[in-house]
Amino acid sequence: MSNNIQHTGKVILAGAGCGDPELITMKAVRYLQQADVVLTDRLVSKDILQQHVNKAAEIIYVGKQCRRGFSTPQKSINELIVQYALEGKLVVRLKGGDVSLFSNILDELEVLVANNIPYEIVPGVSAAMGAAAYAGIPLTARGYTTAVRLLTFYKSDVVTDAYWKELASTEDTLVFYMSSETLDAVVENLLQNNIADDKLLAVIEQATTPMQQVHISSLKAYGENLGGKMFASPTLVMIGKVVALHEKFSWLQNSTEAGEYFKPVADVQFEQLVNETVDTTTNK
Repeated sequence: MSNNIQHTGKVILAGAGCGDPELITMKAVRYLQQADVVLTDRLVSKDILQQHVNKAAEIIYVGKQCRRGFSTPQKSINELIVQYALEGKLVVRLKGGDVSLFSNILDELEVLVANNIPYEIVPGVSAAMGAAAYAGIPLTARGYTTAVRLLTFYKSDVVTDAYWKELASTEDTLVFYMSSETLDAVVENLLQNNIADDKLLAVIEQATTPMQQVHISSLKAYGENLGGKMFASPTLVMIGKVVALHEKFSWLQNSTEAGEYFKPVADVQFEQLVNETVDTTTNK
């Protein structure tokens, strides 16, 4: 009977911060240095994995990038979390940005509780906070706004018609995650609901990375300036009066580098497969 008793490990749900590898917290670094297994998202700097992860740890890429047709199913991620934790290992589930904002942390918390697995949540610098800082846009600047709304519009039924009307009239700063591919519709909905002319739009590509690009436009001129443009992933959208502050307080020039800071999921999965094949061949 005692031979079947399993020692349960622990799972750390940790935010890696957004882009710039120096934005990771000391607490997340400490757990990475102790980890047996790291399950990492796509939007995590490779420098973090190379510099801070325990050299004996197994790193497993479980990225998502649904619109490109490549994604690790959440069910598979949940199964890996449970498998390694029940083997008695310290598992770090590493997510880009902050773990509680637009991630699947709820699914992972539920599976942890269902399996009586101890866990801890470590926050990270979210994309909204990082992008605002590196673009010189104070999200709640006094005299401009007193609140921020974190939103997403990745498909047409996420935001109701009534809510669009409210979003167009509010003085709150609006920050849209995962909405670059539906940005044309975001602008159209706000214009149809008579958003004020003094509210500007900022599109921030690959925020806090060496490839950061910030594009500013009025909503009325959006179609002429940015309409239909394909933006690099990840891209964050900010709308409100505070966007005007970028011109005065921008401290980081737009990058002249082209390309993607974070590798697409397919490329990472292929690279991992090649490395596993090389390791297996070497060990023979």
